[in-house]
Amino acid sequence: MGELCKVLVVDDELLVRQGIKHLLDWERDGFQIIGEAGNGKEAMELIRELQPHIVLTDIVMPLMDGEELTKLIKHNWPEIEIIVLSSFSEFDYVRSTFQSGVSDYILKPHLDTDMLLQVLRKTAEKIPSLRNAGRDADYHMTINQVLEKLLSRYETEVEPSLIRDWFPNSCFCLLGMEEDDEAAAGKQDYPLMESLNALLPGMKAVHINGHAIPGRPGMNLYLLNISREDCDHLRDRLKILSPVSQTGHDRIVWMLGSPFQSLNQMRENYEKTFLKLLEYRFFLPKDISLTRAELPEPTAQTSAFPLQDFMERIRRLELEEAFRELQEYVDLQKRSYTSDVFEFKSFIGNMIFNVIHLLGSMNYNMKPLDEAKYAFFKTIDEARHVTDIELVIKHFQMQVSEQVFSSSAPSSSNPSMKLLLDYIEQHYMEPISLTGMAEHFHFNPSYLSSYFAAHYHEGFKEHLNRVRINKAADLLRFSDTPISEIGSRVGYGDHSYFCKVFKKSMGLSPTQYRRHHQA
Repeated sequence: MGELCKVLVVDDELLVRQGIKHLLDWERDGFQIIGEAGNGKEAMELIRELQPHIVLTDIVMPLMDGEELTKLIKHNWPEIEIIVLSSFSEFDYVRSTFQSGVSDYILKPHLDTDMLLQVLRKTAEKIPSLRNAGRDADYHMTINQVLEKLLSRYETEVEPSLIRDWFPNSCFCLLGMEEDDEAAAGKQDYPLMESLNALLPGMKAVHINGHAIPGRPGMNLYLLNISREDCDHLRDRLKILSPVSQTGHDRIVWMLGSPFQSLNQMRENYEKTFLKLLEYRFFLPKDISLTRAELPEPTAQTSAFPLQDFMERIRRLELEEAFRELQEYVDLQKRSYTSDVFEFKSFIGNMIFNVIHLLGSMNYNMKPLDEAKYAFFKTIDEARHVTDIELVIKHFQMQVSEQVFSSSAPSSSNPSMKLLLDYIEQHYMEPISLTGMAEHFHFNPSYLSSYFAAHYHEGFKEHLNRVRINKAADLLRFSDTPISEIGSRVGYGDHSYFCKVFKKSMGLSPTQYRRHHQA
């Protein structure tokens, strides 16, 4: 399709930049995001290095705003086109940027796929190098270039005789192949056509015509041209290919779109059917092949996550309960696999941001997590499966737990230590152990043992025994509970061991202690 139009995105809000990235299938539509910046100063450095065709910039930003950035770009690189993003309240700024040579503007409340693509294409038409390249390329196109243009919403005319020569069969369908190994994904060297023709004997077409076309990154996408009858059989026969494709490769997932009759229907089929399968793939990572007809019945759309309750649990340092509720919500999203992937990723990113902000406002040292949050956001943004998100959540939970506990002042009154002591107070009668308690608070046992010893005047085992013996002493003094039962009531399964520990701690056996205090 010729040279891609290079776009630089400039906005101080990370979530806005991520949203813009997900609004379009950029390369399919003829554009490429070559970089992103959080303010005008960063943008100037990237412009010098990357030489974009178009800069898409916010107005109000720190260090250098969009108005100053526009003037500098037009002074140094007058050939670069600029599109301004603004809110209604910033319109006076936008008016001033037009005096500096801005090409167009988009109001943020109106920003959507169609609006962005329309403005980008109108702006790209003003760039001579792109306009001339596109005109020259139209004179001579290969079959793959035709398919790419059809998929990219570009109008193109091809001789009907060429279409008949290229595609002799009556039915089309899109077939995608995605490897779980991200490094291997996207290579178009898998012998797809040979495998299909070998594994689908008896089909009416002597050979399946297949052509590789650009899809999303990490996905090999093919247009298959076969008979209508073979289209009907392909879905069932494709199951044969799935286990064979695992030999010598990492796990491969196949996605088969709905059949269609004309090349003019390819883009609509791709957007309304095939892209939906790709979205469902995010929540169904264990499926080897996905087709519309064989998708499991999704559960009803879940209600909104109770974020306020979640944050209240975090505020009370009920971390285990809070993250368990979050995992339950993720599990529901997996079962209702039609959920919007971008909204789901944005929700997880917002949750991480809010937790870090809340704990920081409670005077916990959140600097390490604050510095790490952009790495979390990047991993979330690039996640290909929901299982990748679950790993992020587990990693984040562990870092939050360790940071909360390690950043408190060493005393029994600090919130972290109080949480540990309260847990022992509530569960002393159960067979709790250092390992079990570490699992509950998402630590490793050695970390918890060191933390307890460093932040309290005794070790975990000594403190647990002291709590249990004090509870036993209360029962001996103020109740008629048989001594033979008291040990088990305070967490000792072995009566003789209980008596031994009690005497070592109190200087008297349980019998002597009761007699002395009830005399």
